[in-house]
Amino acid sequence: MEPSLHSATLLPDGLVDVVALAQGLVRCPSVTPRDEGALDLLQSVLERLGFTCHRLPFSAPGTATVDNLFARLGTGSPHVCFAGHTDVVPVGHPENWHVDPFGAVIEDGVLFGRGAADMKGAIAAFAGATSRFLASGSQSFKGSLSFLITGDEEGPAINGTVKVLEWMKEHGHIPDMCLVGEPTNPSQLGEMIKIGRRGSFNAHLIVHGHQGHVAYPHLADNPIPGLVRLLDCLGRLELDDGTAHFQPSNLEITNIEVGNGASNVIPGRAEAAFNIRFNDLFTGQDLEKLVRATLDTAGVPYELDIHVSGEAFLSPPGPFSEAITSAIKDRLGRSPSLSTTGGTSDARFIKSYCTVAEFGLVGASMHKSNEHVALQDLAALADIYHDILEKLFAMSS
Repeated sequence: MEPSLHSATLLPDGLVDVVALAQGLVRCPSVTPRDEGALDLLQSVLERLGFTCHRLPFSAPGTATVDNLFARLGTGSPHVCFAGHTDVVPVGHPENWHVDPFGAVIEDGVLFGRGAADMKGAIAAFAGATSRFLASGSQSFKGSLSFLITGDEEGPAINGTVKVLEWMKEHGHIPDMCLVGEPTNPSQLGEMIKIGRRGSFNAHLIVHGHQGHVAYPHLADNPIPGLVRLLDCLGRLELDDGTAHFQPSNLEITNIEVGNGASNVIPGRAEAAFNIRFNDLFTGQDLEKLVRATLDTAGVPYELDIHVSGEAFLSPPGPFSEAITSAIKDRLGRSPSLSTTGGTSDARFIKSYCTVAEFGLVGASMHKSNEHVALQDLAALADIYHDILEKLFAMSS
């Protein structure tokens, strides 16, 4: 990373230039699992703000080594942590972008680039808010501020936040509360705070038969009718009607595969995949029992592989979510909803250690071509993060 890019992130008054830092981060093509200088840039900014930084590369068999960053300022309580990721998804087809996906081009008050919304813009806002908080006379605060930034959120999520949290616990760095900067707002800043997430139950269903010629069915065993009966049972399964904070759990069949391109062949195997997004009425273990019992009613032999990538969780409304809500109202005049919608995030790991909530930018363009963030939203988000810090640390004084 060029020294000039590091220095460009600081304004003459020593505050972090949120736009310049966001541009610098976007210009690092950090497609999972590569870092490409993103953590170096952020670390240089945080060190100049007084943070002690720890680079934490982790690996596992069959996976790429992933670099992570933990930075902390202060040793007291409360300990407030900002969490997020610098890794991004691939750009897709470059011809669908009207700008260089990693050029961090600004047009008409909008910053374009992969990761601008998800979630390098929020990380820049974290740093900008922190620099203002420290410069405003709050440098004498008795608590702690930290950053947990991974390069493995968009990937398998094996060598990132999970292992950083284990390291934090071992070294006495577990925070009291954590704010994740995922893009939580559907269409305008201030609409939504995430206080929980549904769980994700992934299943692969296989029915075996015997391949043969369609003209001699007595010499074969077609697995497709059996698979259809199993899927029909799943389709009639009633899960729940939702709860006070969660929408109803839903089961979706995501793939059916036979692998047979011939019209005169009975296949020897049929398989399907399905996913259940489930609320806090279930655990993954509960669902496995229910799914297997449901499939057993079809009377069809089957194989079932299950992977639960995250359990449902809820951080009940309280002082933390109230501070976030209050900051949003003060800055934007909006009352955000407390939501548990959407997919999974690294909050599913953090919830096992401390209170966690998510609030970030507008997510309408994330993972799409021409991903972008309005500069006014970027500035407003930094303002809101600053006010959240003021409110949280004022409560403890």
